[in-house]
Amino acid sequence: MTMKTYGSGTKAVQAGYRPGNGEPRQIPIIQSTTFKYDTSEAMGQLFDLEASGYFYSRLQNPTNDYVAAKIAELEGGAAAMLTASGQAANFMAIFNICECGDHLVASSTIYGGSFNLIAVTLAKMGITATFVDPNCSEEELDKAFQDNTKMVFGEIIANPALTVLDIEKFAKAAHAHGVPLVVDNTFPTPINCQPIKWGADIVTHSTTKYMDGHGAAIGGAIVDGGNFDWMAHAEKFPGLCTPDESYHGIIYAEKFGKEGAFITKCTSQLMRDLGCVQSPQHAFILNLGLESLHVRMPRHVENGQAVAEFLEQHPEVISVNYPGLPSSPYHALAQKYLPNGGCGVVSFELKGGRPAAEIFMKHLKLAAIETHVADARTCCLNPATSTHRQMNDEQLKAAGVPAGLVRISCGLEDKEDLIADLKQALDHISE
Repeated sequence: MTMKTYGSGTKAVQAGYRPGNGEPRQIPIIQSTTFKYDTSEAMGQLFDLEASGYFYSRLQNPTNDYVAAKIAELEGGAAAMLTASGQAANFMAIFNICECGDHLVASSTIYGGSFNLIAVTLAKMGITATFVDPNCSEEELDKAFQDNTKMVFGEIIANPALTVLDIEKFAKAAHAHGVPLVVDNTFPTPINCQPIKWGADIVTHSTTKYMDGHGAAIGGAIVDGGNFDWMAHAEKFPGLCTPDESYHGIIYAEKFGKEGAFITKCTSQLMRDLGCVQSPQHAFILNLGLESLHVRMPRHVENGQAVAEFLEQHPEVISVNYPGLPSSPYHALAQKYLPNGGCGVVSFELKGGRPAAEIFMKHLKLAAIETHVADARTCCLNPATSTHRQMNDEQLKAAGVPAGLVRISCGLEDKEDLIADLKQALDHISE
């Protein structure tokens, strides 16, 4: 059997690195900035992309590549690379396709940091975007495309809106216009969703979240499904389909094909110039998290579902956002794309608004107040008193983040203890 035929649990434990006779059983940490060669000719072949190997860890490192290969196997992709953070992964995945003067279509409910990256920072670089409601019709989605549209971007489960992306709808629209679909799969992880199977072309991750799972190491990953035919739409993608003079005129899509062009260009060109590399130490820590990912995710889902069901019945709660609830408008999509559950993150709105949220947060005992999510330990956040503190209640409502909104990321504790903690904190609101 090949690794591709094994289940996700086996891949999480053993994919990416297979030691030979007498070699270390655990992935070795290659803590070196550079690598030695006997001749300048041998090193020259690496710089010309005529040979595979390592010469400087800003571009590639063996430890990182072992872990990236495991993530590629888990996602069912052809190739992958690690980055310094999830934000770096999203930026590089977009910038590897789009150039100044290009346009992209994105879901409007994506994580605020990703929204700002696309709407503000990329706009300063001459890359514009149209944001669409993920619930839009196929006709409305089609109208968002322009002649210079080069890609579509979305999140499988959005943070913190917890909307579920209709992958097939967005993939169909992207492919009808000859462009790839890039999706962030951070919250479900490949244990609960493999977007490439549903038509996505590129998958990104903040590995800082569930993949690491212990709040230990910041990182990101990009996975190429290896299915998008860049040369079939060569006029849209000059970066991949015309000579790169910084590498002696190599045409990535011709030399490396559908399976290797995207990651090779992203590594040899963007990582070379931008340097947002993940450290080998962080990659090693990430791999430790990956080895238990398939065991942890069902527990996160179990706890998230139990907490969501409890909150939905509590008198102090107006509404609960969790696609696992039958009352969720995204329940049907979750059943389709996430049959084993999505994640352990739940958001809910308190009747008492900002004052109620402050009281609730103050009295939590198990759940820690953090900006983090997707950790072994339960953590909680009220955006109005933290990340969105500069906004008044009217501005918060317009932004879709009401003052009484709380986001809780259910960890691996006993669900009975989590519910008891939430109950006692909620009880203080009515005192």
